[in-house]
Amino acid sequence: MYYSYILKSEKDGKFYYGSTQNIEERLKKHNKGDVKSTKGRRPLILHFIELHDSRSLAFQREQFYKSIDGYIFLKKEEII
Repeated sequence: MYYSYILKSEKDGKFYYGSTQNIEERLKKHNKGDVKSTKGRRPLILHFIELHDSRSLAFQREQFYKSIDGYIFLKKEEII
């Protein structure tokens, strides 16, 4: 299984969008400082997660989150 996810920074309240096959390990890497884009925004919490059957579907969903339409959807559904 693959995941698309949203992390929330407890430091600045901003969101990070991603996808992975191992959500627990990925969250550890983010909080350890191994991910350049979130290193200065730690600690991070898992805010939202979706499960997908394929890597490509998880990545497509990540890209959707990052789009204007995705932002509108996430706001409308009160996810962010």
